[in-house]
Amino acid sequence: MKQASFAALAAFSVCASAQAQDAPDSAAPIPLVVSKSAQLLTGDTWRDGDRTFRLYGVQSCLRGTSAEEPNGKKVDCGNASLAHLAALFDSAAVTCQPIGYALDKAVFVICGAQLNGETIDVGTALIATGYAFAATTAKGKAVNENYLVAEINAKMKRTGLWGTTFQHPVQLLLNKRSEIQQ
Repeated sequence: MKQASFAALAAFSVCASAQAQDAPDSAAPIPLVVSKSAQLLTGDTWRDGDRTFRLYGVQSCLRGTSAEEPNGKKVDCGNASLAHLAALFDSAAVTCQPIGYALDKAVFVICGAQLNGETIDVGTALIATGYAFAATTAKGKAVNENYLVAEINAKMKRTGLWGTTFQHPVQLLLNKRSEIQQ
């Protein structure tokens, strides 16, 4: 458990130090509220005003890929992920803490949603319901081990997209990266 906590702390420190390089010493990232007018781009990324935000440690299904339901009906896997993020944003007040920047300059955030007087982690909620997945490093190691546990539980219960046949987005991205490097 201590190793997992240390790994998470180290990951957050790296992201925070990357952000700190771009900000004045006195500027600390402040939490932000996701506006109801945010434009959802994928099941883990949105634009709010002139900034793009991405859930840290979360990988949504890729838009344009299919998930086949047991009855043979095919649905767009990425749109299913996006619909669940939209439902969560629509039904709860969501506040996010910026922690760093992605290579494409999107702001990595960790978000909490207020539901029925409780605060839930948005990444955990999406992954535990089977509509998002634990993001990994280029070497395939989970960025957030808690998210990996939520994904494994959703898979075992065949929750959400796990009740369909689909190509896992993390594997698709790792395969794509491998092809580019060859």
